[in-house]
Amino acid sequence: MEIIRSILYTLSQITFANPEYFLFLLLVPLFVYFRFFRKTKKQVAFNYPDVQELTKIKKSFKIRLIPSLDILRYLAIVFIIISLARPQTKLSRSETAIEGIDIVIALDISSSMLAEDFKPNRLEASKDVATQFIDGRNNDRVGLVVFSGESFTQCPLTTDKVVLKNLFSGIKCGMIEDGTAIGSGLATAVSRLRNSSAKSKVIILLTDGVNNRGVIAPSTAAEIARSMGVRVYTIGVGTYGMAPYPFQTPFGIQYQNVEVEIDEGILKEISKMTGGTYYRANNKNKLKEIYSEIDKLEKSKIEVTEFHRKKELFLTFLLIGFLFLVIEVILKYTYLKKLP
Repeated sequence: MEIIRSILYTLSQITFANPEYFLFLLLVPLFVYFRFFRKTKKQVAFNYPDVQELTKIKKSFKIRLIPSLDILRYLAIVFIIISLARPQTKLSRSETAIEGIDIVIALDISSSMLAEDFKPNRLEASKDVATQFIDGRNNDRVGLVVFSGESFTQCPLTTDKVVLKNLFSGIKCGMIEDGTAIGSGLATAVSRLRNSSAKSKVIILLTDGVNNRGVIAPSTAAEIARSMGVRVYTIGVGTYGMAPYPFQTPFGIQYQNVEVEIDEGILKEISKMTGGTYYRANNKNKLKEIYSEIDKLEKSKIEVTEFHRKKELFLTFLLIGFLFLVIEVILKYTYLKKLP
């Protein structure tokens, strides 16, 4: 089977510089027809009163071989016509260089992310959409930083999607001190990219609040990101106006509408300073659209260099054609020679 596959692959690589010569192949069936027609019209040299005796005579191997002369001649014609069409092998080689992108997702896990203007809530919706985004980044390293009143690295840059998604699923509110330290979250994400050798470094920072904690100002963290060539996309998560928020009471969970406050000014400033974009997501579908847009903007660059070289095969087919002719002539005037 491997030999057959190899032959079929080789044949698939053959192209023809002058395919118009294949029209001459239409003459071959005509040669066959006239050859047969002429033979049927021949007159016999003498008559037999009864042909029943002749049918009992077995044909010798030599007699059976006589039709092969015609076959050899037609094969010779076919191969000569193919050689006129100039068969060529198309040898090609391509070199592909993939430039991966290093991406860090900085996710706000403060208690306000439990608001249910997203279903089931902002945090779970953000985790779900981010996981889908990770699935589409085949050639990139992705890391995860979480922050609220302080920040820490949940997962360093990795190409292991399984590990990353497992760490994503384990995120919950209350893991660290409550609050919203946007500057600290961004600074930690930038630190994850400090030793990155990727030509493109990106941070996706998602929050639903106003910076009220941390020792690093958001603008200072943005300045550091810009100096390192890191592009920051910021996303404000939350509906416009009021959002239902669950409160624990002695009588169970009670819901109360709270005002949605997002520091859009500082988020826009961070994105503008670093060459990124600010987005506002007021529902889960909008959040999906934002991640989809970032995915299109930050595609891995693929450089392909192709080399093509053609090898002429017409001489090979021409020699095969002449070989069939030579074999026909040798057989015709030696072993299969007809007596007068």
